[in-house]
Formats: sequence, C-alpha cells, structure tokens
Amino acid sequence: MQQYSSLPDQNSQIDARPKPLTTIQQLRARLWLESSLNQLQSRLNDCLLSACKTVPQAGAAEAEIFQTVVNEINSAVNSSNLALTDCAVGIALFEPQETVATVCYVSCSLSSNSQPLFLELLTAEKKLLLRLQEVIELEYLQQLENQQPPSAWRLADDFGNVMGWLIIATAPLNSARESLIKLQAQLKSQLMVRSAKLCTTALVQLRNILYWQRRYQQLSNSNQELERTNQLKNQFLANTSHEIRTPLSSIIGFTHLLLAQGYEPTKERQQEYLNIIQSSGKHLLGLINDILDLSKIEANQLEVQWETIDVPMLCSNVFALVKEKAANKGLKLRLKLDPDITTLVADPLRLKQMLLNLLFNALKFTSKGSVGLEVASKGLFVDFTVWDTGTGISQEDQAQLFEPYFQIAKAVAGGGEGTGLGLAVTRKLAQIHGGSVKVESEVNCGSRFTLVLPFKQEVGVGGDEGDEGVGGDEGDEGAGGAGEEQSSSPPLPFTLSSSVDILLVENDLPNANLMQIYLRKLGYQVTWVKNAAEMWEALAQLDPVVILMDVHLPDGNGLKLVQQLRENRQYQTIPVIVQTAMAMKGDRETCLAAGVNDYISKPIDLPLLASLVAKYSKAPI
Repeated sequence: MQQYSSLPDQNSQIDARPKPLTTIQQLRARLWLESSLNQLQSRLNDCLLSACKTVPQAGAAEAEIFQTVVNEINSAVNSSNLALTDCAVGIALFEPQETVATVCYVSCSLSSNSQPLFLELLTAEKKLLLRLQEVIELEYLQQLENQQPPSAWRLADDFGNVMGWLIIATAPLNSARESLIKLQAQLKSQLMVRSAKLCTTALVQLRNILYWQRRYQQLSNSNQELERTNQLKNQFLANTSHEIRTPLSSIIGFTHLLLAQGYEPTKERQQEYLNIIQSSGKHLLGLINDILDLSKIEANQLEVQWETIDVPMLCSNVFALVKEKAANKGLKLRLKLDPDITTLVADPLRLKQMLLNLLFNALKFTSKGSVGLEVASKGLFVDFTVWDTGTGISQEDQAQLFEPYFQIAKAVAGGGEGTGLGLAVTRKLAQIHGGSVKVESEVNCGSRFTLVLPFKQEVGVGGDEGDEGVGGDEGDEGAGGAGEEQSSSPPLPFTLSSSVDILLVENDLPNANLMQIYLRKLGYQVTWVKNAAEMWEALAQLDPVVILMDVHLPDGNGLKLVQQLRENRQYQTIPVIVQTAMAMKGDRETCLAAGVNDYISKPIDLPLLASLVAKYSKAPI
C-alpha cells in the first residue's frame, strides 16, 4: 500500500495566501468604511438640501452639519468619544493674532438624560478634559493632529482657512474583541480623515449657499424697493407733467389771445390776462423750487437765514395768501394766536413755505366747513397747528404721508393738484429747524398737522448762520409755492438815466428782450450782444458802467470772460452782474470767485435787477 506523508515535500511551495476568513473580514472592514462614509455623505447632502429650501441662520445650519458628523461617526465606531470644535480668531492688545477653538459638540451618552460628557484626551504635555464650550488652544490641537496615531483632524477649505477640528479619543482595544473590530480600528484613521474632508466640503458648500441666499434676499429687497421707487417716480412724473402743462396752457393760451390779429381786448381784459400769465408763471416757479428744495435738502446743501420773526405778522401774511383760494371754495379761515407768542428765531421764507404747504393741503382736501391755524406755546417750543374739517386721512396713508412723491389715491383720482413733495419738504425743513411735524386724522373727521419749532436756534442747527441765499433771497418770491397767490407786480420805477450805458451779454433772445425793454423803460441805454466775440467788439466802442453777463454762451463760458476782463487793465474795474439759471449751493461763491460783483438767478426778478444795476451804476431809482 502506498504511504502518504502529511509533511510537505521539501521542494514543494508553502501556500502563503491569507486564510479565507481573514480576507472576508478585511473586505467587511473595507465595506464598513465605505458604507459609513456613504451614509455620512448622504446625511450631509440632506442638510445642504434643507438649507437650500429655507433661509437658515448660519450658526444653526453649521450646527446641524456638526451634529450630523458626530452622530454618524458615533454610529460607525459604536462609541461616544467624539468632539467637534469651531475656530475663532482673537487679537489681544499689542499681541500677535492668536487662533483658538471652542468645543461646540461633544458626543452624548446613550443614557436617558443624554447630557454631553467630557472627552478625555492625552497630549504630549497634559491631559485634556474637553466639555461643551471648552476653549482649547491651537498648540494642543496641533499636538493631537501630529501624534501617532492622530487624534485631531482639521477642517480646512481650499484656501487654508481652518473652520474647525474633528477630535476623537483613542481607547485601547480589548484583546477579546474580534479581529474585525481590530481591522476597523486600523481603518479608523482613514474614516476620520475622509469624514473631516466631507465635513469641510459640506461647510464650504453651506457657506456658499448662505452667501447666495443672502445676496438673493438683498437683491430681491433692492428690486422691490427699486420697483416701489420707480412707481412713485412714475406717479410723480405724471403728476408733475399735469402740474406743468396746466399753467403752461394758461400762459400759452392767453399770450396767443393777446397776440392774435383782429382781437383787441379792453385794457381791463388785458390786465386780467396778464395777471393770469404772471400767476401761472409763479406756479411753475413754485413747482421747480419744490423739486430743487428737496434735492438740496437731501444733498445737505440747503441754506437757511436765521432771523427773529414777528409771528403774528407772518401768520397774517400767510393767511392773506390763502384767503382767495378759501373764498373760492366757500371755506372759512380761522386764526388763533397765543398772545404770549410774539417772536421766534427761524428762516422767515422757509417758515412761510412750511405753513403755506400745510394750509394749501388743508384747503385742497376740504370741501365745506373751515380751515384754521392755531399757534400755541409748549415750553421751549411753539406749535403751529393747521386743522381742517375735510375728508381726513386713513392710517395706511398716514404711514407714507411724508415720503417723497407720495399722494393720497383719492386725491390723484380726483385730479387734485400737487406733486407729492410738499409734505416731504415741510418735514425736512422742520428737521433743519430742530423741529418736527405730527399728524392726527381720521377718515371723514378732518385732520390736524402740527409743526413744532423751537423758539430759539442753537448754533449750527440747519446751516451756517448768516449765509447769503443762493441767487439773492431778497428777490426770491414764491419759493416752494409761497407766492402763488400774490397780486401783480407794482408799477415800474421809471427814472431818467439816459447817459448810463449798460452792456447786456445774453444768449437767450426772450430774456434779452425782457431785460432790454425793462431797463430802457428805466432810462438806461442798453446794448445787447449774443456771444463773446460780439462782447469784445462792443467794448472797443462802448464804455459801459455795468456789464450784465450770461454764464452760458455759444462761444465761451461767461465766468471765463469775467476772468479775462479782470486781467485787462482797461476793463478790470467795470462792475459785472451775472445772470444764470444755476441755483445750487456754491454757485454764487463760484461766480464771486471768478471776479463777479453780483449774482442774480433766473427767472429774472426785474425789481431786483433794477436795484443791482442802480447800485453798481450809482444811478438813483
């Protein structure tokens, strides 16, 4: 019988392949790793998807990601020995920048109370007991990261910015555990490295989501505000177009009647037509002044003139301006003055403008009954209360009443005049004066608007004290609508000054004709030229006592011409008065710096023009 030996032949090879059980355990360990990572990836994706659907707070969203990472790794390694930190950068006084981390999550026990436990870690220098909100310094985190095996993994983005740390406590393996657990322990470092990478990616994606959500919300809010502003401005343009076309229709129409061949109205009719033309022109000027006033106020360029005002006299003057409109509507005007109030310090033109805006509004929304003004003392302040028995204002409209361009819907639908700027300008003027405007109203129960102003002005409130008004305030009739109801101008102050030559440099034909006719009726000799070239030709033949200079000329800038005149000994002493449509803050100073003697804004106030010409020509008026 043939014998078989159980010993291997000396020349045979030993099968060194791993046992099937070992291979299966390694495969299971590898599958455990990939399955855990896939589960973590899936849970993080759910977090990000949730963040996309809502607008979470950054802290809450990151907390959800941190908690997810802790839970999934705990589940994978079947232990409660994990922590997450977030990083903060602090700067101590006179010390370099220092980065520290705060423990934001410590894995919870599986007990019923589920309170966070401390996490015990051993570094090269000391034992760390990490609890929730515990501060751990950067050097200890780096030690945990560099020790073998590592116990900390940083969460750093592509730019090297550290957002936090993932920490795990290392516990000795129980020798009784299965070999699979040992193999999993060997892969634990890979699990932590790749988990940290997944967590980092999720944090970066979350921050991108939050950033774009905030940007979207900001853009959405901006678009809504722009749309609302656009609607208000469209409404403003429509109202302004109506306001401009109405007086222009009167101006053009009545001018056409006066110029029509074969139509010879009586002198009384002519006077009536001219009064309408003048009133319509002042209405246009008031509209323009409202727009300019709001622009100046918002640009902090409005100048005010502080004066001691006679309150009873100013209120009487204001009532005189609204008396005719009240009479036309059959309304009674009531004025009640506190006898103890005699004066206050304010800008008289602007105070008149504020009161007129409130009174004209009251008249516009009152069809029967009365409109009144009450002036009462309230400590250091004086209350100007304009009341009416009109339609009243809803609470919804009151909330927007003082916003630029806003108009009450029923007023717009009813064809009420106005641009929606009056109350906005009034409130801003009151604030410049150190005061305010309040409103009390109920629908169908009338309204009460109270302008609150201090009796005295502190230094620096509302502008520089004593500043000269732009364009010569003494002739600025009807600023902000203050002169809409004024009567026609007084008769021309004729004088005999036939020997006085005036050189008028003006590009606009109608304005030139107006000033020529007016000054010639005063007895002046006026030579009109249209541009710079003609001015130099005229100066070679004339010796004018005053030059009236337009700023905008077709072949040059009027201010540069003034500078050239001042550089020429022959002409440097001739007084120059600039007439210009520029009316913003600093324009007057710019003109004076160029060598101009005085400044008058368009539309030209003829009496003011006569006064300035007489002043510099030394001719009596």
